[in-house]
Amino acid sequence: MAGDKPLMRLNPYRKDWKVGVVTTGTEVFEGRIKDTFTPVIEAKLREYGLTINEHRLSDDVMEHTKRNIEELLNLGMDMILCTGGMSVDPDDRTPAAIRDAGAKIETYGAPVLPGAMFLLGYFEREGRRIPVMGLPGCVMYSARTIFDMVLPRILTGEKVLRRDIRHFGIGGLCMNCKVCHYPVCGFQH
Repeated sequence: MAGDKPLMRLNPYRKDWKVGVVTTGTEVFEGRIKDTFTPVIEAKLREYGLTINEHRLSDDVMEHTKRNIEELLNLGMDMILCTGGMSVDPDDRTPAAIRDAGAKIETYGAPVLPGAMFLLGYFEREGRRIPVMGLPGCVMYSARTIFDMVLPRILTGEKVLRRDIRHFGIGGLCMNCKVCHYPVCGFQH
């Protein structure tokens, strides 16, 4: 009845991935405000035995962000995370920079709170599929967001698709419980 495919498959997390981060924002780039986003990403990656291998700062100029993304690709990163510039403000150009760097965008927007302005795409380079995520500001201050829902699946090598993200709309609302039981909660439907 199940056909010739297994009903369940357990894939291990990849702990050998090289991770590149592009922090976007003129205020951070010029040193007017402290980068408080990168330490949060470092902590989340540590949960999976990973570190940030390369980090770039970019102002809000789309071409500069694109150049930083391309540089990380050329350095052989296995995953690229972009922070800043993910909202709907006129100077938020990170999604356009990701697209212009050559990523095929799976989704820009998700039916999840916190995390509605999340972007997921993939670069195809020399037979490799390299995920790129544009992380909304909520990742910086909310304990769990869509990033925490998608990252484990990405780290198994799974290609998360737009339809997968759409399914997060069922239960995709963090209730900010006093004691967080993530991933055993309605948020991770």
